[in-house]
Amino acid sequence: MVLKDKVAIITGGASGQGKASAKLFAEEGATVIFADLNEEGGKAVQQEINDAGFKAHFYKLDVSDEEAVISLVNEVKNKYGRIDVLFNNAGIGFGAKYKMASVVEADTNDWKAILDINLNSVFYFTKHVLPVMIEQKSGSVINNSSAAGLVGQPGADAYTASKGAIISLTRVWAVTYGVHNIRVNCICPGSIDTPMMTTVLDMKPEAKEYLPKITPLGRLGKPEEIANTALFLASEKAGYITGAIISVDGGWTAK
Repeated sequence: MVLKDKVAIITGGASGQGKASAKLFAEEGATVIFADLNEEGGKAVQQEINDAGFKAHFYKLDVSDEEAVISLVNEVKNKYGRIDVLFNNAGIGFGAKYKMASVVEADTNDWKAILDINLNSVFYFTKHVLPVMIEQKSGSVINNSSAAGLVGQPGADAYTASKGAIISLTRVWAVTYGVHNIRVNCICPGSIDTPMMTTVLDMKPEAKEYLPKITPLGRLGKPEEIANTALFLASEKAGYITGAIISVDGGWTAK
């Protein structure tokens, strides 16, 4: 168990990549605290992990609410005395609620909402978890960005901006906090078979055919493949890795 006796916080753990990561981290010995607005999904994931004999605790939380983030971090610190891993995974894309649009057509409220969830939540959690890690002189922060943060993706201005900023913050924090034995790394997933991707595919059925074709490995990724990468970065096996931006995209950004 590579995370035995570790305490890990995961945002957006009720489905997709966060769910897969919560399950895997728990199976590898961590006490997993995961936050999500999806109460039904979150409780189901907690039950599944607990029924398997592992430790997980779900908190219904708006990750863009800094006061709620502070409350959760304080509760975890007071209860467990430490926070070893932070996986900033929560994120939103486009669908019925938020429309894909370039800057001229973009809705300003959509812009703010996407940056609130995708970027500000990363800032809030990292801001309030880092003091705990500094005090204990160790920790691993993993930020979930996107392949879209590495390239120009027309019509996804807000999403691309939020994910690109996460990449930049990863580098800054890695350089700043390495002196405290804190590692900060970033994952850039490509097209992963998650509920969020299902929403995109429902909006653009033609994408079901062309996404695998434009990916060198010829398929969508699995949530478990992101979870495996996050687990590696969380563990001591990645003890000399910090500031890394790791693409897990089937080769899409290598073209």
